[in-house]
Amino acid sequence: MSNSLNIGIAGLGTVGASVVKLLQDHADLLTARCGRPVNVAAVSARSRNKDRGVDISQLRWHDDPMDMTRDADIDVVVELIGGEDGVAKALAENALQAGKSFVTANKALLAHHGTALARIAESNGSQLSYEAAVAGGIPIVKAIREGLAGNSLSRVYGILNGTCNYILSVMRDTGRDFADVLEEAQKMGYAEADPAFDIDGVDAAHKLAILTSLAFGCPVDFGNVHVEGVRDVSALDIEYAEELGYRIKLLAITNKTENGVEQRVHPCMVPEGTPIAHVDGVFNAVVAEGDFVGQTVYEGQGAGAGPTASAVVADLVDIACGRRTHAFGIPVEDFGPPQPAAMSQHQGAYYLRFMVQDRPGVLADIASVLRDEEVSIESLLQRARSPEDPVPVVMITHETQEDRMSRAVSAIGALNAVLSKPTLIRIEHL
Repeated sequence: MSNSLNIGIAGLGTVGASVVKLLQDHADLLTARCGRPVNVAAVSARSRNKDRGVDISQLRWHDDPMDMTRDADIDVVVELIGGEDGVAKALAENALQAGKSFVTANKALLAHHGTALARIAESNGSQLSYEAAVAGGIPIVKAIREGLAGNSLSRVYGILNGTCNYILSVMRDTGRDFADVLEEAQKMGYAEADPAFDIDGVDAAHKLAILTSLAFGCPVDFGNVHVEGVRDVSALDIEYAEELGYRIKLLAITNKTENGVEQRVHPCMVPEGTPIAHVDGVFNAVVAEGDFVGQTVYEGQGAGAGPTASAVVADLVDIACGRRTHAFGIPVEDFGPPQPAAMSQHQGAYYLRFMVQDRPGVLADIASVLRDEEVSIESLLQRARSPEDPVPVVMITHETQEDRMSRAVSAIGALNAVLSKPTLIRIEHL
């Protein structure tokens, strides 16, 4: 295998430029590892003359990235434009239909259209690869699809958004409030000017939908991911979590239950003794549990130009070496039915915090509501404050069903003595 693998890159932002640099800097190493050169043959971006810190003067330029799907000299189209529809989707469809391999870091595209794109790839003998779409530089796609292929997986969970993990880590270390830390994260470049996709959990949910398909051999089903973000996590809740022996993390969790497959993204209290509790800052971590291998833990940089470029090039190396696999581990026609489990049927323990008036009978009223929903209290904390200040009442429940917990919290929130919206955080015993 001596002929070169020729690549067209659509999108020359920080990641695209980093991919070009990696391929140029490590050309000899990659040739040795692949048995043939891996060359960037053409590029496409909005501006041709922008200084990107890499030399693209000798590369063919396409004003329209779609031209690369028709370029007979290009073997692989790499999409680093972003967006779930529009140019990115059309580029994927056209490249795969033309029999070219398609590599992307676009989790939104795959979360919404992954199954359809995998079907096109299979119909045309094309390769759809996306290691960079989930957890940045952590090779979790290959780990689940190939490294753990001999296992029946029961659960995959992790920290899939570095922005949220950074914010929660700083809040814990400093005692500062969410809004203050978010503003700092934006100034430091860890959060976007519009951070909604990150802090509202959508980014993590995109990645989780992909992992669920890989883990359980079902269609990519973003629509049935339960999504909550971290906007409502307070410094007070983080303080109580520490006191109770927990840390708060935004987790993405997919697991098999008797009701079907759960897919959920939300803040969790995790025991301090678990590995994932100590993954801080902008790092990501993924835990996969198999019947033969047990628990496996993967940690690393989940975003950034370098880690993402590393993952893109890992896919290119597989293609150059002729290693082919179905995009989600098995043929699309062999996917099982999605069988989503309703979040209302989720079973778990809960942290509850109520800000109440300090007067007789308040605890009895709250306990009465919980009793009526058959929610059992495991422990209770109440700190004395001055009589005119609201008093926080913190409870940990035994395992119960989500719909019971939801009704109870709604009823308690309607009590006259409860002065603000109750806080609920699920507890995960990992």
